[in-house]
Amino acid sequence: MKVVHALPLILTFCFSHLTGAEFRAGAVALDVTPKKFPVLVNGGMTSRNATGVTDPIYAKAIVLADGKSEIAIVVVDSCMMPRPLLDEAKALAAKRTGIPTDRILVSATHTHTAPSTLACLGTNADPRYTPYLKGKIAEAIAEAQKKLQPAQAGWNQANAAEFTALRRWIRRPDRIEKDPFGNPTVRANMHAGRNWNDVTGESGPEDPDLTLISIQDRKGKPLAILANFSMHYFAGVKAISSDYFGRFANNLGDMLDADESFVGIMSHGCSGDIWRRDYTLRNWSVDPPKKEEQMQIDSYAKSLAERALLDYRKIKHRTNLDLAMAETRMTLKYRVPDVGLLQWSEAIVAEMGERNPKTKTEVYAFEQIVLHKRQQTEIVLQALRIGDMTITTTPNETYALTGLKLKAKSPFPKTMVIELANGGDGYIPPPEQHFLGGYNTWAARSAGLEVQAEPKITEACLRLLEEVSAKPRRVPLVSQGSLAKAIAELKPIHWWRMDELQGPLAIDEQGNRDGHYEDGVVFYLEGPDSKGFTPGQVNRCAHFAGGRLRARLPKLGNTYAISLRFWNGMPDNSRTVLGWMFSRGRDHSLDALGDHLGLDGKGNLLFSDGGKTHPGKSSVKRWTWMQATLVRKGEDVRVYLDGKIEIEAKVTANLPAEDIFIGGRNDNRSNWEGRIDEVALFDRALTQKEVESLSLD
Repeated sequence: MKVVHALPLILTFCFSHLTGAEFRAGAVALDVTPKKFPVLVNGGMTSRNATGVTDPIYAKAIVLADGKSEIAIVVVDSCMMPRPLLDEAKALAAKRTGIPTDRILVSATHTHTAPSTLACLGTNADPRYTPYLKGKIAEAIAEAQKKLQPAQAGWNQANAAEFTALRRWIRRPDRIEKDPFGNPTVRANMHAGRNWNDVTGESGPEDPDLTLISIQDRKGKPLAILANFSMHYFAGVKAISSDYFGRFANNLGDMLDADESFVGIMSHGCSGDIWRRDYTLRNWSVDPPKKEEQMQIDSYAKSLAERALLDYRKIKHRTNLDLAMAETRMTLKYRVPDVGLLQWSEAIVAEMGERNPKTKTEVYAFEQIVLHKRQQTEIVLQALRIGDMTITTTPNETYALTGLKLKAKSPFPKTMVIELANGGDGYIPPPEQHFLGGYNTWAARSAGLEVQAEPKITEACLRLLEEVSAKPRRVPLVSQGSLAKAIAELKPIHWWRMDELQGPLAIDEQGNRDGHYEDGVVFYLEGPDSKGFTPGQVNRCAHFAGGRLRARLPKLGNTYAISLRFWNGMPDNSRTVLGWMFSRGRDHSLDALGDHLGLDGKGNLLFSDGGKTHPGKSSVKRWTWMQATLVRKGEDVRVYLDGKIEIEAKVTANLPAEDIFIGGRNDNRSNWEGRIDEVALFDRALTQKEVESLSLD
């Protein structure tokens, strides 16, 4: 991995604050609407073209200077752009402006109604538009440089959660679909949440941050706003259009009553699994809203701009800002087809002849041949600092979780993550998402990088942020509310808070590393009420989709207790046992002897010793957080629901096995499908009063 040090960072950071170097900025919006039609448009499965324009598209450039160096940031109304094209555009800009290529950041907004410059799936790059855009990007940088003037800048962040949501949902284990290669691998897919009967819940967290970097002249006149938000694109427009990105920017200018020189920019946050429709609010398959009730693109963009400006008014602008930037280039492998898949693909492509692929099977067959020929690719990652504001980049469509990781660990809390930057390398899911399959993971130029690409990219970005900040990364800390303190006061021997950003290690509150997440678990989703557990923060949890948390505790006897919060994703009567949330027995045993806690088909708590089952009395509502405590004292077992007794049973007093499981049973039957949080294990039997203390809000 080659790292380019754009500045002597530590000396630059110190020197600029001593000298008060002049901060300058220039910005321009350059029209890059195609002049010739029809033009190829990518963003779909098969080839399509546009013959007209709904609204113009732009390359919007900001050039920043601190007296010692210059940095350029360009955001283009494009779906995605390949690294070779952007490398050439940067080289042209460097010749015209003197700004080094490794201090130029170029990203795409991800509008799906822009001319194609990157061949992907069934669409080729448009041969006339691609060289035209290359020159326009360089021109935009040069024009922005000409406008450099004394400036000031500031930062703020708004919570815009109602404008974004997870589009990738986890399917029920009995509703798995086939991939384009004919294999039943699709446990998660985009928009599956429109039918509640098919799914168990979202596959990851959302990122609600609407981030703004505001640039003004010294008198307070707005020059530019660089915004960043995690929402894929709005859709619904067929002709060339900047989508909501352009409308949002126009609204900013209008609401600020800015003149024509103002440049509003919406850059793309980590949105690979994000879209605007919140499928948790209604079951679209049986209760779709009428067309006139659905939010339209203009009202969406206007409302989002209004939300942004609420926090824009609070920004404190500063003039004594220095700059730093660093870049790294990394080689990553593609997931190439094996011999059998390659032969299958070659046969399909041979039948196609010279025509473009028309079906999903043909598209992915063609993509296998492309990946086989390429084998690997080079990606570009960057980080830059404007005073105490930092930006880092990812190449194309990372998930919201990746952005949350980078912002949580960045040396500075003021961190923006711009994706679709400096190249187009497809969806880049966290490793655990590959196990769940779906469109975002199918090997192609739209999602072809190696399984470990995301952690490699995340680590490289954090190192770059450390470089430009001259500070170490932060360690995310979790706060303790009243319910968390109640658990701590009872002194559990293990306490898994389930707030990991990634697996496979499950780390308990005491710092022990004795738990291991299996495949089939995803991380950092929203857990139960934050006030009781993590005041001032979002309480996080894990979602189980067939995998388990495994731990081995040889010293735990037949007197113990376990408390946990659970959220069931399976519909009532979908199977005999909706899922086992806790189990103690021999791993992979052919029998189910041991202690097992779950929900029966009606949603009632269920305890089993592997032979006899003991149901509870109260039905638990789907997709609702509840608390359960199992207390065993020799032969006596009690199970509580939110502090109230549900099950009393006599069981065999034989010493249970040393293997324990969260999110599944020891024999892997009817494993949990849903979320679990705040798992506390005790080596003694809790009293009634102690159990009640764990459930009090």
